[in-house]
Amino acid sequence: MFVAYKDWTRYITGGCYGKRGCRAGKREYGGKVEAMKRELTRIRTGRASRTLLDGIKVNAYGSNLPVDQVGTITVPESRMIVIQPWDPQMLAVLEKAIMISDLGLTPANDGKVIRLNIPQLTEERRKELVKKVKKIAEEYKVGVRNDRRDANDTFKAQKNDKEISEDDMFRDQEEVQKVTDEFITRIDEIAAGKEKEVMEV
Repeated sequence: MFVAYKDWTRYITGGCYGKRGCRAGKREYGGKVEAMKRELTRIRTGRASRTLLDGIKVNAYGSNLPVDQVGTITVPESRMIVIQPWDPQMLAVLEKAIMISDLGLTPANDGKVIRLNIPQLTEERRKELVKKVKKIAEEYKVGVRNDRRDANDTFKAQKNDKEISEDDMFRDQEEVQKVTDEFITRIDEIAAGKEKEVMEV
């Protein structure tokens, strides 16, 4: 789930505004874009991918570890993932972690490796996943717009406190809008790519 960042105003306050503030804003927006990409990789399509396991944690050696820290993950076929734990005793633990996850896959444990067969998605399921992608993208766009609002509020406060001129305020707001538009477009492009991937048969 998206968590709004408030750090942009931290860069802008104290006289750090204009293009410098927008460079900071780009860093914050860039973080949002990367977080969105990671979230979308966990949406299962009809193809096998190591990233499907990214959100799964395994209770091993007193810690909750990612799957790739307890074994080797391979994708030998377009619809199969194979996990070979380095410690055979981890087979049952891995199997349980996958079963209780929201991945929606049933692991096959042959005593040496765990195989995950990726079934073909139905048309109805594909449409449901597209809706989920759109929802995630909208949440991130709302976060970007909230940061724009916070930045503009900061500019107004600086102008009222006579830290910057009215011309500075309008210039900075314009720069912020440009950065906002740029990243809203990037979010839309990433979402469109994921939707296309989901709908591929």
